[in-house]
Amino acid sequence: MYIKNSIFSFSLLLINLSFSVIAHDLAEEQSIEKITVTSTRLNQNALTLGSNISWLDANTINQVDAKHINQTLVRIPGAWISRGNGQEHLTAIRSPVLTGAGACGAFYMAQDGISLRAPGFCNVNQLFDVNTEQAERIEILRGPGSTLYGSNAVHGVLNVITPDVFADQASTLALTLGPHDYTKGMFSLGKVKDEHGLLVYGNLTDDGGYKDDSGLEQQKINVIHQYKSGAWDIKNVLGFSNLNQDSSGFVEGFEAFKDPQLKKQNPNPEAFRDTQSFRAYSNIKYQVDETTLLSVSPYVRWASMEFLQHYLSWQPIENNSQKSIGLQVQLQKNYSTLTLLSGIDLDYTQGELSEMQPEDFSPTIPAGTHYDYDVIAKVYSPFTQLQWHASPQLSLSAGLRYEVIDYDYQNNVSDGDVCDLGVESCRFTRPADQVVDYSEWSYQFSSNYELTPENYIYANFSKGYRSPQATELFRLQAGQQVADLDSEEIISLEAGIKGQTKALFYDVTVFSMKKDNFIFQDTNRQNVSNGETSHQGIELALKYKWQQFYLSASGTLSKHEYDSNLLITSVNINGNEIDTAPEHMGSLQFGWEPMPKSFFELEWVHQGNYYLDPENTANYSGHNLLNLRAGFEVSENFSLNAEITNLTDEDYAERADYAFGSYRYFVGEPASIYVGAKVNF
Repeated sequence: MYIKNSIFSFSLLLINLSFSVIAHDLAEEQSIEKITVTSTRLNQNALTLGSNISWLDANTINQVDAKHINQTLVRIPGAWISRGNGQEHLTAIRSPVLTGAGACGAFYMAQDGISLRAPGFCNVNQLFDVNTEQAERIEILRGPGSTLYGSNAVHGVLNVITPDVFADQASTLALTLGPHDYTKGMFSLGKVKDEHGLLVYGNLTDDGGYKDDSGLEQQKINVIHQYKSGAWDIKNVLGFSNLNQDSSGFVEGFEAFKDPQLKKQNPNPEAFRDTQSFRAYSNIKYQVDETTLLSVSPYVRWASMEFLQHYLSWQPIENNSQKSIGLQVQLQKNYSTLTLLSGIDLDYTQGELSEMQPEDFSPTIPAGTHYDYDVIAKVYSPFTQLQWHASPQLSLSAGLRYEVIDYDYQNNVSDGDVCDLGVESCRFTRPADQVVDYSEWSYQFSSNYELTPENYIYANFSKGYRSPQATELFRLQAGQQVADLDSEEIISLEAGIKGQTKALFYDVTVFSMKKDNFIFQDTNRQNVSNGETSHQGIELALKYKWQQFYLSASGTLSKHEYDSNLLITSVNINGNEIDTAPEHMGSLQFGWEPMPKSFFELEWVHQGNYYLDPENTANYSGHNLLNLRAGFEVSENFSLNAEITNLTDEDYAERADYAFGSYRYFVGEPASIYVGAKVNF
């Protein structure tokens, strides 16, 4: 279905659609949306922020109709969601693609401001827990956000905003079909009566998988109830996700992604990943008076995962789960020239992890249970922020947060080495029961100055942090009995200029960040936290509309370097570029909207070259992809859409790696055609 002859036929379909559209009256010129963002825990115009902000609205999300979250977030400067197999991914936001047990702790991933996973229990793939496909908006803050969000907001915040039932009452059914038996169905059912609104929506995906012996089934269901009356505004949300995936590993060999004999091979046909998650929370807002707003958000969340660690030669099976309850409370008080925001975040989590290896691999990597432990984590975190409108043009902001996190760890099997007595260099070590706690301060100072009513300059100085994750503290190796780790800390300075007219939005940001206590595993397989890294760059976001045409662009030029000699290799890497950190990347979308709810879009996605190892001896040359999308409203209640991904059938790697003396790649899919239909009722 994704051969080049099919592409030619599909192109003819797009041409026929275009002639049909031309026959309609042209739409009036549309202006760029002025957006009020919520990622700052305040409803605030994006232009008046003293920091960067990027967002994707529902219209963009629907047009992309992503098969993987990375297809949506290529439109965000400074961000790269590196696609693995199936729905797996690794994240980079103003950073390299971070790997390792606790790398996911560098990013605060949330839905309506509530983190998807508990502090200390992140997962690198955690975005597949949330329904991004049907979000009202996805907001991204690049750089530290710990003052407002606490631990994990080191390199960025990604917040998925659920729909407003009162604004989105549509009931819809949609179906998308594609190659390798790809099928995705989406639905929404909405109703509003007086002060109450109810919305049920979700999606179900069945994908046979491009690689041999791969594929997945995924379901995401959400229920939203809203109540608005007088001083009360209440939003109750339930969310559930399930993923059953037959995974595929790397293909090996230099530029193996170009080899027709290797591209579809699955070196790990036995690999799997099964995961479920559930969230329930309320966002309760009460307008005490004209100047005072109280917000309370209680929540519960649960997540469970079982998967085969196919990337390890001995292939153990891991089971992990977390159960949490928590509360977010904040009070906003407005004075004549001041806005005061104060609050507290509380979280209590019970986490479990076990790892079992079915068969013996070697005396130092034996069969049996490697780890089996429970961790209770408690978080207490008050914060405050003050905004001062010093003049009609100048606004200043300062924020402060204090956070305490306490881990109570219990080992459920014998302490010490897993191997038999007398075996040296045993890979796995189980530390004894212990209590570990961390306390951290974060701060933020920012300014925003109105040059003209349409142009602003801004600057932001902030500190972010993350406490070590439970897996970094208690999943030890090579005889390490205690992981004496410090919290990672980052100091960030950014400055930028942004503006908006009826037809144009732009945002240019320059940033410089220094990270201390970087946590990694050294050459002795010990978890240590004495690394230093630096991160500098410039980011561009641009949106322009002219009559029925639009142009959207995002781009990043950056450099991420080791600032100390991390003992992750036998040579000195101080000053080397960090691996899997492209110096340049971006995307460009050129579109035509000849009438409302109809569009044609050509997208260019650029991935620059990057090193694959800390020694900077192996590299990936990068790639450029073209995608073509179209949508056409047949009638008021029926529309069609179609897409060609990788239009030029480029051979490329979604992610390249170098390990154990070999090049390794997650192969990018060839040119593929997807078609869909949507019914409103």
